[in-house]
Amino acid sequence: MSSVAKNEEMSYWVDRLGVSLSPDRSELEMLELNELKMVDLLPEMLLMIRSVVAKQTFCFRREPIKIIENGVSISFQNIIHSPSTPQVQPHVRIVPLHVATELTFPKAVNIQQVTILVSLDYLKSFIGKAHRTFDYLFDNDKTLWIEEFMSPEIAAIANEIAKSSCGEPLSDAFYRLKSLELLFHLFKNLSARTQVTHQQLTKYELESIYRVRDQLANYMDRPFLQEELVKISGMNVIKLRKLFTQVFGMGMYPYYQRLRMQEAGRLLRDELLSVSETGYRLGFSNLSYFGRLFESHFGSKPKKWMQLHKRTSSGSKKQYDT
Repeated sequence: MSSVAKNEEMSYWVDRLGVSLSPDRSELEMLELNELKMVDLLPEMLLMIRSVVAKQTFCFRREPIKIIENGVSISFQNIIHSPSTPQVQPHVRIVPLHVATELTFPKAVNIQQVTILVSLDYLKSFIGKAHRTFDYLFDNDKTLWIEEFMSPEIAAIANEIAKSSCGEPLSDAFYRLKSLELLFHLFKNLSARTQVTHQQLTKYELESIYRVRDQLANYMDRPFLQEELVKISGMNVIKLRKLFTQVFGMGMYPYYQRLRMQEAGRLLRDELLSVSETGYRLGFSNLSYFGRLFESHFGSKPKKWMQLHKRTSSGSKKQYDT
């Protein structure tokens, strides 16, 4: 698809989704569309596959999406590793369609997504009796924001969807099947999250939680200091712990260690650092402890894992997120 065709396709779906842009649509001009594919499985689902790089940092307010009356957006973000362009950590994000959302596109950062807009009634039917476990997702009276780590199973399926060139006559069946596979593995992971009573989140609370998350992500080589995080959040420690767990599915310290282990995998695989170099870069003075933590996260010792996940000469590799 040519650049002009991609922009026309994006403009068409922007209108159909009811996304509010400025009159001159300058937001679209600031995005370089590397890939765009829309799969219409409405009224149950809409599948969007895109890869974009912003020419400059900008934000805009995405108004409620009404193409699905009662639904959620499930975005599998940064599914394909791209060493040549900066990316944020791969993750899955769930946001209700009925609320406005502030979207930020950082300059020169590659955003690669498979996004499923799905009806909650269809989702509940798909999950079956187990939907009671996830009642917090089906409560439209609450503004929820859920973020989950990318698992190997999810990454593999999302990559298959993104790279597929499946054509007619069975393309809809293929994309529906793969979308349901993604949802199955996602909800399997969500069922293992730390259970909390979910509550309405304000914009201020969500911004506070992400300030804490960013602090953890930006300083993985520093000791975990809860007092510092409490100060950054502007909340008391009990509220911070509860809301952080609500959004990310685990407490701050387990999340911090998981981020460090994901970064350890990247350093071993992509930068070809030694086990000791990796451990020291991430602030571990005790390499035996680093090795045990790595093994508990990945299922194998760092050296063995590194040998299994070395880049091939063609540049392909295995996913490492867990």
